[in-house]
Amino acid sequence: MSKSRTSVFFFLFLFSLSSVQSIPPPSDLIALQAFKAAIKPSSIPSYSCLSSWNFTTDPCSVPRVTHFTCGLSCSSGNRVTELTLDPAGYTGTLSPLISKLTQLVTLDLQNNNFYGPIPSSLSSLPNLKNLVLRLNSFSGSVPPSLASLKSLLSLDLSHNLISGLPNSMNELTSLRRLDLSYNKLTGSLPKLPPNLLELAAKANSLSGSLLKSSFYGLNQLEVVELSENSLFGTIEPWFFQLPSLQQIDMANNNFTLVEISKVVNLNSDLVAVDLGFNQIEGYLPVNFAIFPRLSSLSLRYNKFRGPIPLQYSKKATLKRLYLDGNFLNGSPPAGFFGRETSVTGSLGDNCLQKCPISSQLCLKSQKSTSICQQAYGGKPKS
Repeated sequence: MSKSRTSVFFFLFLFSLSSVQSIPPPSDLIALQAFKAAIKPSSIPSYSCLSSWNFTTDPCSVPRVTHFTCGLSCSSGNRVTELTLDPAGYTGTLSPLISKLTQLVTLDLQNNNFYGPIPSSLSSLPNLKNLVLRLNSFSGSVPPSLASLKSLLSLDLSHNLISGLPNSMNELTSLRRLDLSYNKLTGSLPKLPPNLLELAAKANSLSGSLLKSSFYGLNQLEVVELSENSLFGTIEPWFFQLPSLQQIDMANNNFTLVEISKVVNLNSDLVAVDLGFNQIEGYLPVNFAIFPRLSSLSLRYNKFRGPIPLQYSKKATLKRLYLDGNFLNGSPPAGFFGRETSVTGSLGDNCLQKCPISSQLCLKSQKSTSICQQAYGGKPKS
């Protein structure tokens, strides 16, 4: 055989090999076919991403003119790395065979009508970094096996029907953002992932006290959103001492006491606290004024009594202050009403005397004398 003919055959061999390699492996194709098959055909609009999925063509070929026009991304090695659906109202279950997409980095099914359990087989996706299932109807408990997703950075299960969390949640050592809001969770939070930045579990049925064991070692936690639950008891000093806290929202719970240590981290980045609409009693915590960057504080609609601390009016960083709906008495500090003040909010619906109606802070009227007398067991104390 001549040298030229050998070269031609070698070229054809390479071309043939590259053609074979250009198609995703059978495991990826099986996973995609099973994924689509688990969705009701009647819920796949003609204009949607899934409608363009036609398995007579290569899902990873480019340009995608007629088939697989959206919903998928592939790596240079033609492995599926991203499955992000459009919010077309797809209805169905999530096929366990999704686990065959072993190079998947992002799975985003948000704003559709998926239902049923979250498959435990997702634990076989070692490269998964983003799992977004929000705004669906997934139900049951989060599978304990998901704790093996060591690459997971973001987990959004909000707006579903999830009713349980595994005790192994803290094994998600790379997790930075966790959103469990608007589900059916009950009881206490388990021990949380150690490198968490943001925690949201708003609008569930969480109950019991805030456990130090759940938050132990969370030195990077910046945002805590636990409003609209049934948490009760005391918010203890350790919580406010978490070193990276910036925003706290635990409004609309049943807390009855809040305690803040006199020893506050002077490098604290805490800027916003909302503990409104609880059952917190006692005097307003003076030590909130120690936090160097605190700019927004809401303690509205609790059962606080006594005077407003003078320290609140002297805190230059404080820009929003909501103390309305309590049983505060005496005269509010004059510093709130000077020309240089920039504080907005409300001091109304209390038992305050001499709250100037010329100030927007006092626009909401105070409680009646009879209510205030009853709250203080007789004549209101000035």
